[in-house]
Parts: sequence; structure tokens; C-alpha cells
Amino acid sequence: MARAAGGSASPGWRATGPATARTCSTSCARTAAAHRNLSAPLVWCWDNLNIHLAPELAGFAAKNKEWLRIYRLPAYAPDLNPAEGIWSLLKRSMVNFAAADLDGLVRIVKRKLKKIQYRPHLILGCLAGTGLKIEPW
Repeated sequence: MARAAGGSASPGWRATGPATARTCSTSCARTAAAHRNLSAPLVWCWDNLNIHLAPELAGFAAKNKEWLRIYRLPAYAPDLNPAEGIWSLLKRSMVNFAAADLDGLVRIVKRKLKKIQYRPHLILGCLAGTGLKIEPW
């Protein structure tokens, strides 16, 4: 199910304040940088995280709709979110792993995610598991 960015949302759930503004501007800047670096269109999959309801993000998405698509997920839909498959692969690859400290945990997570990154069939499998398709822009 897809819904346009900036769709109706309860004002009580809107993210506001200085922290939200910083988070929004960082997200927007990183998304624009990714678009420039990749020279390709991008897709945002939004769940109901309060930051996704911020007017700043909706404005950014509307301003950049020629290269940015927004898909809204229902409140709880792990079966529609390809990232859930990635987390599942990551967790399975770390069974029985014990980190000595936080730095060790960060290193192993980065290493395992890098392995997944270089196996596109795994990533496509996570997408296929959702029933979603990559369509021509």
C-alpha cells in the first residue's frame, strides 16, 4: 500500500522541535547527496515513525518528486519491509557471537553488512520476499 508523502496525519503525532529539524535536515542532505553520487532515482519506505510525519520531510519529498518516491508502510508491516529481511540475514550470521565491547560489536555488524552488500542476490531475495517489485522510473 502506498500513500503520497505529506498525506493526512494526526497533528498529535507530528514530530516537532529543534531535534526534529536537525534530523530532517540531516536526512534530506544525505538523501540529496546519495542521489548526486548515484545519479539515480531513490525510494524512501516510511513506516509510522514520528519523524516521517514531519512537514520538513514532506516538503523535501514534494520538492524532489522527480527523483524521489515515497512509499508508506502500514503501522506494523515487517513482511512489506525489505530491511527486515536484511536484519534477519544479519542476525542469522551473528548467532553465538559474543562481542568483548561495543567497538567489537560495531566491527562485526559492519563486516556482516558489507558481506550482504556484495551479494545482490541476497538483497533481491529480501525484496522478493515482500512481493514488491522494482519498476522502471
